[in-house]
Amino acid sequence: MRSWGWFVSRVMRLSVRWCRLCPWRGRSKRARRLRELWSYGRLLLNSLYFNVLTNSDTVLDCVFEPVYCIVDNVTRWFGVVFVCLVILLTSSVVLIVYLCVLPLIFETYPTHWILWHLCYGHWNLVMVVFHYFKATTTSPGYPPQEKSDVPSVTICKKCIVPKPARTHHCSICNRCILKMDHHCPWLNNCVGHFNHRYFFSFCVYMTMGCVYCSISSKDMFFDAYNAVESEYQTSPPPYTFREKMFHKSIIYLWVLTSSVAVALGGLTLWHVVLITRGETSVERHINRKETKRLREIGKVFRNPYHHGRGQNWKILFGVEERSHWLTRVLLPSNHLPPGDGLTWECPAYRTDTMTI
Repeated sequence: MRSWGWFVSRVMRLSVRWCRLCPWRGRSKRARRLRELWSYGRLLLNSLYFNVLTNSDTVLDCVFEPVYCIVDNVTRWFGVVFVCLVILLTSSVVLIVYLCVLPLIFETYPTHWILWHLCYGHWNLVMVVFHYFKATTTSPGYPPQEKSDVPSVTICKKCIVPKPARTHHCSICNRCILKMDHHCPWLNNCVGHFNHRYFFSFCVYMTMGCVYCSISSKDMFFDAYNAVESEYQTSPPPYTFREKMFHKSIIYLWVLTSSVAVALGGLTLWHVVLITRGETSVERHINRKETKRLREIGKVFRNPYHHGRGQNWKILFGVEERSHWLTRVLLPSNHLPPGDGLTWECPAYRTDTMTI
C-alpha cells in the first residue's frame, strides 16, 4: 500500500508536466519559477521523511509550529496582564471591605466578633499577599545547562540537555523546569520545585479569603440587591449617590468573591488530590497512560514518588517537626523545599509490583 507521501509527490510531478505542455511554456521565466517551486517542494517533502522514525505526528507538529509559536508568545505577554488583573481585583475587594464592610461591622457587631474579624481578616490578607508575591517572583528551578554528574532520564528535544527525573520543558518559558506542575498565566511563571508550595498556599488562602468575604457580606448583599431593585419602581426611594455606590460595591464584592471561591476552590481541590497522590499535573497524565499500558500486560503501576498521604504533605510544606505546621504553614515562611529538585528518593515497594 502506497503512502500519502507518494501520492503528493505524484501530484506535484503531474502538475509540473502539465505546466510544461501548456501553450505558454515558452515563457522561460515562469517555467524556471515552477521548476524552482517543484525543487523546493520536493526538498520539503523529503525533509519530512529523512528517517524511518518520522510519522504523521511529526508532520503535524511541523505544520502547526507557527501556531504554537504565536500561542506561546501571546500567553507570555498576557501573563503580565493577568498578574495586573489579580492585583487590581484583589485591591478593589480590600478597598471595599475597608470602606464599606468594616464600618458596618464596627457599628453592629459585638466586641468579640469585631476582634475576630480584624484578626482573621488581616491574617488571611497577609498570607494571600505573601504567597502570591513569592509564587510570582520565585524561580521554579532549572536543571544545569552544562555537563554534570546529575543523573538524567532523557534528553530534552528543545534544550538539547539532559533532563533529570520529574523535569519537563515549558514551551512558554522556553526552558526545562524542575518538577514542573504547569505554567500558570495568573502568576506569569511556571509552578515547579521551588515555588510549588507558594502556589498551592496562595490558592488555599485566596479561596479561604473569598469564602470569608462572601459569607460575611451575604446579608449586606441581599439588602443591597433589594435596594437596587427598588430603584426601578414607579416611585424609587430617595437614595443618595453615596448610598447607591455602597449598594453597587457590596454587590460587586459578593459576586466577585463568590465566583472566585467556586472556581479557585475547584482548582485547589484538584491539587489537593494530586499532592495526596504524590503527583504533579504533568505526571498525572503520564501515570494514567503508564497504568493503562501495564494493566494490559498484567502488571501494576506504582508511582515512585508517592511516600504516603501524610508524608507527601510534609514534603510539600517542608514540615520536619510539629512546630513547623505553625511556623511554616500557618505563618509566612520562605524556607526552601527539601531536596534540590534534581534527584528524588523513591520508597521501596513490594516485589509483586512493578515500579517505573
